[in-house]
Amino acid sequence: MTRLSQYHISQFEEQGYVVVEGLLDQGKDLQPVIDEYSALLDSLAKDWHATGDLSQTYGDLPFGERLTRIIAESGQAYYQHMDFSLPQEAITEETPIHHGPAIFNLLRSPRLLDAVECFIGPEIYSNPVQHVRIKPPETALPAGVSRNAMTAVTPWHQDLGVITEEADETDVLTVWFPITEASVKNGCLAVVPGSQKGKLLLHCRREFGLTIPDEMVGSYSKPLPMQPTDVLFMTSKTMHTSLPNVSDEIRWSLDLRYNPIGQPTGRPWFPGFVARSRANPETELTDAGKWAEMWRQARSRLARDGDPSFNRWDGDALGCA
Repeated sequence: MTRLSQYHISQFEEQGYVVVEGLLDQGKDLQPVIDEYSALLDSLAKDWHATGDLSQTYGDLPFGERLTRIIAESGQAYYQHMDFSLPQEAITEETPIHHGPAIFNLLRSPRLLDAVECFIGPEIYSNPVQHVRIKPPETALPAGVSRNAMTAVTPWHQDLGVITEEADETDVLTVWFPITEASVKNGCLAVVPGSQKGKLLLHCRREFGLTIPDEMVGSYSKPLPMQPTDVLFMTSKTMHTSLPNVSDEIRWSLDLRYNPIGQPTGRPWFPGFVARSRANPETELTDAGKWAEMWRQARSRLARDGDPSFNRWDGDALGCA
């Protein structure tokens, strides 16, 4: 079992974040996801070629370059096809979503959960606030693809600020890690150390997402370049952002969240699951097919009932110009 050092725990408590280097296994944790997404991209490329949106499938190119070329030529909103969560508006029965077994297995990685256990204890719930973010070079984004937190810069925010009030007392742990190298040039994360000691700040609605006004962020932030297999852990009140991708390569990452079993998730319309329970191991979800079906059922309910309010802020919040 992986145990974190007292250094890791102390930095997390004092600074609101910690990077644990080399925590994941490239072959067991990351490569199956890379292979799964390569197959998904191949399927999308063939579909878009068949409909005339692509002149060719670019099957001879490596994943990152292939995705960039496909986006630039087709203008397709590729990101929802690859995400394993639903959007916060306009959900229909046809809204794309990806729930392959490699992603499910990564959510349950023993190496990852061992570390999560060090922060929130052994009764671990996989919170459904989760995303894959595959961000191409921003210069390669065509006009038809929205520039938002899924495709370009993620604005300054606290994760507690983008879920509902039901989770204000939940011990939500953010877990972020790159599939490809995350550098300052290609858009790694940056944090404000110690910001978790403050309160939940105002988040204003902007076209690229909820964001904390610049004057509330302050003048000091710390970029966090990371290698694949490194994992960043943050509290739900740690202020963070992603830098722009000004490189010529993609920046591919996953952000996951976990909380103790029985605590509200802050997004009750989406399905979470018991990832680990030392007390009641029979309650753990181990079937990727059941996980995928839970999300399909959630999509059907939301398509039928309409969009709820997924967070606490409205467009006229006091202090938002």
